[in-house]
Amino acid sequence: MLAEELVDLVHLIQTQRCEAQTVEVKAAQDGCPTRLYDTLSSFSNQDDGGVIVFGVDERQEFAVVGVYDAHDLQKHLVEQCNQMHPPVRAMFTSASIDGKIVVSAEIPGIDISDRPCYYQGKGRLKGSYVRVGDADEPMTEYEVYSYEAFRKRYRDEIEPVSRATRSTLDEQRLGRYLTSISSSKPNLAQLDTNTILELMSITRDGVPTLAGVMLFSLYPQAYVPQLCIVATVVPGTEPGAVDEAGNRFLDNKRIEGTLSEQLTGAIAFVRSNMKVATHIDRETGKRHDREEYPIEAVRELVLNALIHRDYSIHTQGMPIQLLLYQDRLEIANPGGLYGRLTVNELGEVQPDTRNPVIATAMEALGETENRYSGIPTVRRLLSEADMPAPLFESSRGQFRVTLYGKHGRPEERIVLNDAAGLSDVQRTIALYCADKPRSRSELAGLLGVQAPYAMRRYVKPMVDAGQLVLTMPGTPQSSHQRYVTSDTLITRRS
Repeated sequence: MLAEELVDLVHLIQTQRCEAQTVEVKAAQDGCPTRLYDTLSSFSNQDDGGVIVFGVDERQEFAVVGVYDAHDLQKHLVEQCNQMHPPVRAMFTSASIDGKIVVSAEIPGIDISDRPCYYQGKGRLKGSYVRVGDADEPMTEYEVYSYEAFRKRYRDEIEPVSRATRSTLDEQRLGRYLTSISSSKPNLAQLDTNTILELMSITRDGVPTLAGVMLFSLYPQAYVPQLCIVATVVPGTEPGAVDEAGNRFLDNKRIEGTLSEQLTGAIAFVRSNMKVATHIDRETGKRHDREEYPIEAVRELVLNALIHRDYSIHTQGMPIQLLLYQDRLEIANPGGLYGRLTVNELGEVQPDTRNPVIATAMEALGETENRYSGIPTVRRLLSEADMPAPLFESSRGQFRVTLYGKHGRPEERIVLNDAAGLSDVQRTIALYCADKPRSRSELAGLLGVQAPYAMRRYVKPMVDAGQLVLTMPGTPQSSHQRYVTSDTLITRRS
């Protein structure tokens, strides 16, 4: 960072009057803050890293107060950086503002294989933090584990299942699997059945593994009760909604069995509960039924959830959730995206595979191609059906995909009032925020700029002009703040 860039950053902080996902301010007027470990950890554990700005006092409405001694400050901060594991290598910049010295420390994000970065004095479990908005939050035990599982290549799917025996496996289904892999792998065909099962990690020392149980057990939930799908139809658009009779669920089913049986059960549940529109061709008189969601797309998404969910001990008590609302379908599975894969890369790059044994076996059983074509297929099917693209979200320990249906809510057009006098960018923002409240990061993504710049250049002036409204007016700097278009600016037409 150049000195000029640091000055611009300080001015932006003062304009916004808030910290951010990648910005933290400290006064440091009377000495170096002594406990920066949480921020050093959280910034290091996110891809974009972060910047700590010293010499700006949040308690004085982000006034520039200057640092006590720039050289000594850097020396003490380096000492704290060296107490992290792995050590943090900060990059310093100093600048003068109104005769007062401010110092920035850029904290680079570390490679995912080295995470979590934590304060050695607290240890890995208590000293690891993650940035949530403008706050440093302790990592959950599962978040710490997920990084370690990737780094050390833990294979939770091949852990032996206590109480399970070879006699509890479905021999007919197991036979089909053995026939399939033996025909495609000639070297395996020369081996006896028990050896093949050991090599393919269906058993370990004769005991069925978790993968073996989920693929071939006569009743997997006898050993792992929550490794199932909980499917629910909600009579509204939000959790907790009730119908006129006070029912919270229109249908509610626990789908159990092997992975293949759960896949079949989930598809049947969606088929029986989603809307179907019937059209009659006036020329031919033929009837055409159009399902609310392309069933092949639903199948791909359920299959992905079953194959790629986290099967570790931390998530074995969490079922996959399938929720049918009036306007959308949601599928949520335990465990965020695995490895280096990001949401933006889904369907674009070959991902690391969390459960290769399950993925390979499902391919042998004919359930999947295992060629990473599922997400592109879903996008294509939705596009062909003239439906919105799927929404993918990977959060703290959960991956969620949402499909929005055409028949979920009455279609309406949002028209900007002619007298609004907006620029092209302002019109884009107004239309974007008209259908639902939007966050700072969403607005920055829409405009293709950094969030602080988007807020200063576009969003705040629209808020000041009454064109955008805060969803949390009492706490304007909240990390949960959202922005929605003022009703005076738009007209909704059916």
